[in-house]
Amino acid sequence: MKLTRLLAAVAATAALSAGFAAQAREYSVSTVLSDAFPWGQAAQKWAELVNERSEGRITLRVYPNAQLVAGDQTKEFSAMRSGLIDMAVGSTINWSPQVPELNLFSLPFLMRDNADLDAVTQGGAGKLAFTAIEQRGIVPLAWGENGFREVSNSRKPVRAPADLAGLKIRVVGSPLFQDTFSALGANPTQMSWADAKPALTTGAVDGQENPLSVFDVARVDQVGQKYLTLWHYMADPLIFAVNQRVWKSLPEEDRELLRQAALDAGKWEVELSRSQQAKRLEDIRSRGVEVVELSDAERQAFVDATRSVHEKWAPKIGDKLLDAARSAIATP
Repeated sequence: MKLTRLLAAVAATAALSAGFAAQAREYSVSTVLSDAFPWGQAAQKWAELVNERSEGRITLRVYPNAQLVAGDQTKEFSAMRSGLIDMAVGSTINWSPQVPELNLFSLPFLMRDNADLDAVTQGGAGKLAFTAIEQRGIVPLAWGENGFREVSNSRKPVRAPADLAGLKIRVVGSPLFQDTFSALGANPTQMSWADAKPALTTGAVDGQENPLSVFDVARVDQVGQKYLTLWHYMADPLIFAVNQRVWKSLPEEDRELLRQAALDAGKWEVELSRSQQAKRLEDIRSRGVEVVELSDAERQAFVDATRSVHEKWAPKIGDKLLDAARSAIATP
């Protein structure tokens, strides 16, 4: 009788442990930047909120610096779709080769400021972009941001398209970036960020384009970048997303927990990123960087010079999405 009770107790304990093990889950989350940057902080915040709200039942393990794709950030979306990565806080730029609609955000000079960006991401255009992502096997949950991208170089101030003529500018691995800088008369050179800093140091390339947070934290001024132009030529939204198979394996309450945590982390990160801009700019100026701020007329010259890029890429992005974005921007 005692043996029977002992065996029953052991079985009950094993069942309880198995039940807990079945519930406790760990998932990988990919990001391109570490938590020294707002981008990496967004992923960490998501992980913290999920852990807290699930009472430790769900763990999101963040892998920064694109380490899950051997540093090739353009492979992140495909790796998540195939299941090699469970989740990611990724850039529309890096995902655009697999989701052409996301090139919307890289169209040069489409959006002037944060108000325009918010109108696009939080309205109908944002929903259409999310639909395009979901059709490729990934479930998008929320928006974050890496900031508007500015251009810097080691040779001279840039106030007009003519100032870019012949300059070798490092760009990310997107054909749209190649087209944009070619239209402006520059010599775009695609390379990973890991290769970019040595190339800037040696003068193999003259300049680069990135949000202020990257320029500041990565100390791009230390690799000869003496001239910085604030031209807000394109936005770089981030997206919190989950592999579709992982998403479908979750109970509804865990899906809602993940989604709400992503929304809250995204809102937190956007506010953080924007609140830091003035101080970042002040610090950059204090390190001897000459900062150019364009007048409306100067900006318009860049708009005019890149119209051909819009014409070429509009069919790849789709009229419905483009019209939704332009309508949102035009509406006060």
